[in-house]
Amino acid sequence: MVKKEEILARTSNGLDVFRHYLPVKWRVGRNFLNPLYADSKASCNVYYDRRSGTYRMKDFGNGDYSGDCFFLVAKLKGLDCRNAADFVEVLHTIDRELCLGLEDDSPEDTAVPDGGCRTLRLGPGARENGTRENRSSEGISVRANGNGTGKPDGYTEEAAAPFDCPEPKPYRTTEKPFTDAELAYWGASGITEELLHRYGAVSLAEYRGETREGKSFGFSSTPAEPMFGYKGKWGVKVYRPMSEVRFVYGGHTGDNYCFGLEQLPSKGDLLFLTGGEKDVLTLAAHGFHAICFNSETSVIPAKIIRKLVYRFKHIVLLYDVDKIGLESSEKHRQQLTEYGVKRLVLPLPGTKAEKDVTDYFKAGHTREELMGLFLKLLDTLYGDTMAVLKSCEIDYDHPPEQAVAIVTAGEVPLGSEENILCITGGEGTGKSNYTAALVAGAIMERETDADLLGVRVEPNRKGRAVLLYDTEQSEQQLYKNTGRLLRRAGRERMPEYLHVYCLTGMSRSERLTAIVQSMDKYHYLHGGIHLVVIDGVADLIRCANDEAESVALIDEIYRLAGIYRTCIAAVVHFVPNGLKLRGHLGSELQRKSAAILSIEKDENPEVSVVKALKVRDGSPLDIPLMQFRWDKQAGMPVYVGEKPRAEKEKRKEKELAEMAREAFARQEKYGYIELCELIQEMLEVKERTAKGYIRYMREKEIIEKEGDCYVHGQGRV
Repeated sequence: MVKKEEILARTSNGLDVFRHYLPVKWRVGRNFLNPLYADSKASCNVYYDRRSGTYRMKDFGNGDYSGDCFFLVAKLKGLDCRNAADFVEVLHTIDRELCLGLEDDSPEDTAVPDGGCRTLRLGPGARENGTRENRSSEGISVRANGNGTGKPDGYTEEAAAPFDCPEPKPYRTTEKPFTDAELAYWGASGITEELLHRYGAVSLAEYRGETREGKSFGFSSTPAEPMFGYKGKWGVKVYRPMSEVRFVYGGHTGDNYCFGLEQLPSKGDLLFLTGGEKDVLTLAAHGFHAICFNSETSVIPAKIIRKLVYRFKHIVLLYDVDKIGLESSEKHRQQLTEYGVKRLVLPLPGTKAEKDVTDYFKAGHTREELMGLFLKLLDTLYGDTMAVLKSCEIDYDHPPEQAVAIVTAGEVPLGSEENILCITGGEGTGKSNYTAALVAGAIMERETDADLLGVRVEPNRKGRAVLLYDTEQSEQQLYKNTGRLLRRAGRERMPEYLHVYCLTGMSRSERLTAIVQSMDKYHYLHGGIHLVVIDGVADLIRCANDEAESVALIDEIYRLAGIYRTCIAAVVHFVPNGLKLRGHLGSELQRKSAAILSIEKDENPEVSVVKALKVRDGSPLDIPLMQFRWDKQAGMPVYVGEKPRAEKEKRKEKELAEMAREAFARQEKYGYIELCELIQEMLEVKERTAKGYIRYMREKEIIEKEGDCYVHGQGRV
């Protein structure tokens, strides 16, 4: 019986167990990333516990992975150490997978008979007379000769001890070149001689070994019964496809036998776990990656799968479709569920002649057909997701309905259906008055040339809902602003589809819910939503610099704009410095908004200037600088025209100089393509516009060309 104390004694107090089951480089007492889950911080540690005299594991990021070596193995195997039966299974698992030999220790196993022989057991499924062996057996193990050399005359090759067993189990083979008939046998499955050599498959002339009792046996190759060998570090697996005894083992396969493992690439997308070596070779011949273990019924080492999961996107069981193969593949799939291992069943009858992937290709099927089966498997696994995605897929033959531009400057759309228009600026710059002008444009009784502070708003001809949510102004101030926007729109009373809300009396957690639910109601009440203004979008969350809150909020606003096919104008109450908005909220708006307008005070403090920071369909520097000021007589802001062209050019040069200063602070030189891509990223413009800016900056000496690179120039503003 395997005992806990014996395992600790043979594994350096549990240290070797941790080294076996943790498939990454780590050191005792040093923090490392836990490979057993998606660990983001190196907070896992293996340390020596002086109290218990054993090594233990502590994961400060995930307490589920803290305990001794027995706890770890139980965790990996889905067992519970508190259960006596499970704990015994844990002990046997460690003994078996680390090849400690505790379970097999007995006087018979350890005694060395006269002549220096060590007796070895006959492998399961094999018969001492060598009469019959099926594909899933482990074959015949042999013992050393009495002289201890294992090298009698007439044999050219010897395999010594396996890599995971302390005592050798020698065998003797004689290799020969492949005959034309043998190559034709492999070639029927698409397997070439080069592929055979790459996987260590050889043609054998003879094989000699001994049974447990020391009785010699052997096989010779004949044209009717050819013999091949799969060589590895552990020994050789003899394959006699035309014989009654098909498989014999020289050496020791152990629990680590895995054919094709050394031939795998470092990274890949699809890996098949198949039933036999020939299937591995067949799949390799058709351009697939594959491995197999000793048989379909063999235990699949979890440590190998853990390592392969990091190297391959999909690991798929592709076993025979006979009774044993189907049962084994399903059993393995269940055991390896935590690693995402999938199971593919070939459309074959399961007869002796049509049961595996080699038979599949012999029947005339192609690589493309096997990939088609894999795609059907993915369709089954991803069915729900793909069904949802189907409605999101672009059908080029049936273009989507053209989005209507709600807010435009000249011919450039700033805010359209299904998009966000961001408006930003400092305190007292006129943001609320500007958004009020947008609302006025959406409720104009007659389509006249009303003063909308430099922009045009698409008339609301169908009387769809227009919604204004204010989170900052008092109820009295919002009432006054509502009166001004009605006068600007030429109305004496509010139309029934206009709804203005002061949300200052609500908690931040309640505001977004109120907006979502009211939009839904008015969408159905008024037959759609024409325009939404949220004046103070930062007041819908606790902190504008909270990444999670900011992402969730902007995603929700963008989703609402799409659902109700409306334009949502979001006002941000902080001042951006430079060309990009700051903070996580600003970053998300920068990414999701169709346009960003900044309202700033002019050199004349009575005048406010509206400039574009971002325009999805065009360049922000090509949008005119629009000006408005307060008119006492009108009792509201009025438009005072665009800034002169010289001012526009000055702004363009200044902001490009600021962008260049920031860019060249990161590094001294850029290649043309590198600089072009950086401008696209920083200013969020298209490639053509970025190239134009490079030409402009060279003309203004903001940048200079030095060889094949660009450096910061002298013409700095």
